[in-house]
Amino acid sequence: MIPRYTRPEMASIWEPQTRFKIWFEIEAHAADAQAELGVIPKEAAKTIWAKAKDATFDVARIDEIERETKHDVIAFLTHLAEIVGPEARFVHQGMTSSDVLDTTLNVQLKRAADLLLADLERVLAALKTRAFEHKMTPTIGRSHGIHAEPVTFGLKLAYAYAEFDRARARLVAARDEISTCAISGAVGTFAQIDPRVEAHVAKAMGLRPEPVSTQVIPRDRHAMYFATLGVIAASVERLAVEIRHLQRTEVLEAEEFFSEGQKGSSAMPHKRNPVLSENLSGLSRMVRAYVTPALENVALWHERDISHSSAERMMGPDATVTLDFALVRLAGLIEKLLVYPANMQKNLDRLGGLVHSQRVLIALTQKGASREDAYKFVQRNAMPVWRGEGDFLTLLKKDADVRKFMSDAELEEQFDLGYHFKHVDTIFKRVFGES
Repeated sequence: MIPRYTRPEMASIWEPQTRFKIWFEIEAHAADAQAELGVIPKEAAKTIWAKAKDATFDVARIDEIERETKHDVIAFLTHLAEIVGPEARFVHQGMTSSDVLDTTLNVQLKRAADLLLADLERVLAALKTRAFEHKMTPTIGRSHGIHAEPVTFGLKLAYAYAEFDRARARLVAARDEISTCAISGAVGTFAQIDPRVEAHVAKAMGLRPEPVSTQVIPRDRHAMYFATLGVIAASVERLAVEIRHLQRTEVLEAEEFFSEGQKGSSAMPHKRNPVLSENLSGLSRMVRAYVTPALENVALWHERDISHSSAERMMGPDATVTLDFALVRLAGLIEKLLVYPANMQKNLDRLGGLVHSQRVLIALTQKGASREDAYKFVQRNAMPVWRGEGDFLTLLKKDADVRKFMSDAELEEQFDLGYHFKHVDTIFKRVFGES
C-alpha cells in the first residue's frame, strides 16, 4: 500500500492489529462453540474472552516469535498464550491454520467491499446530478474519434451511470460470493472438530459456512471477487479516458477543476493538465493487474498448498486500497468537473452540418432514391465540406440529383439539431427510473 494512494479507513482493514483481532475473534468464538459442545471447559472459553478481548496484540512480539517458528499462526497463538495463560491450551483445538487465515481474509474482503460499495454510491450520485444538469446540453458524438452525430453531455454521463450501476450489482454479488467461513480442520473433513463449531463462528463473524472447503476455501470465490474489482477499475478508466480526451486543447468541452494556486507544469506556467484522469488510468491498471494472479490461485494442489498465500498478502490490500482511492477521486472529479457548452456547440458546428448526413440519406431513400444513389449524392457533397470547401446544406441545395427528390424546405428540415434528442427522456427513464 502506497500512502499517496491510501485512505485510512480502507487501510485499517489490512493493518496487522486488525488482522490479529479477527484471528482472536475466530479462535474465541470457536472456543465458545467447543465449550457448548462439552469439548472444552466453559470457564476456559470465558477466560479466553476475558483476558484477550480488549488486548492490544504486540505485533513486534509476534514477528519475533515468527522469526523462530517460521509460522505466522503459531506465532500468534504463542503470543495469545502469553496473554491468556494456561487456558490457552484450549484454543485452536481441532482447527488448522487455513481455518483462521481463510476466514479472516473473507472477513477483510467483505469489509472492503462495504467501503467500495459506499464509494460507488458517491460516484453514482455525482454522475446522476451532473447528468440531469446537462441532460439536454448538445455535444458531438464521436466514433473512431471522429465526429459522428449529435448527443447530449447528459447522455455521456448517463452511459457512465448505467455502467457503474452494473458495477454496484456485481460488487454486491462478489461480496456475497466471498462471505464464507471454514472451520473444518485438516483437509476439511471435520474429523477433529464438529461442524457446529463452523456454523457458530460463521454466524458470529457475519459469514456463512463454506459447503466444502477441502483445507482451504475454494479460490474461485476470490477470483470472482478480484475479477469484479478489475471490471470496476476498467469502468473507472473508461470514464477517465473520456474526460482526458474532452480536455484536449483542440476539444476543451470539459475540464478537471483547477484550484487556486494549483500548478500544471514546472516548465510551462500556462498548463492545465488532466492529471486526475491520467492518475485514474494508472491506478486502474494496477487493480486489473491482480486479476490474473487471482485466477491462477484457483488451481491449488490436492486439498491445499500455499502458492496462493504470498499473492493474496499483496493483492488483498493493494487492490482494495487502490480501487477505494480511485473511486473517491473519480467522484470528486465528476462533482467538480468544468463543462463548456459553448465549446460543445462550436465543435458541433465545425463540420458545416455534416453531422446531419444520415438524416439526409434516409430522407432521400424515403423520397424514392435507391440507397446506393442516395449515399452517392450525400457523400459527394460531404467530401468538399470535409475539406473545408463550403457548407453542406448549401451544396445539397445546388445538387441537381438531390433536388429531384427534395425541396429546399425538406432539406432544411433534416438539419434540426433537436431531432437527435427526441428520445433522451426515454433513455433517462431507462437509466434513472421515473425520478
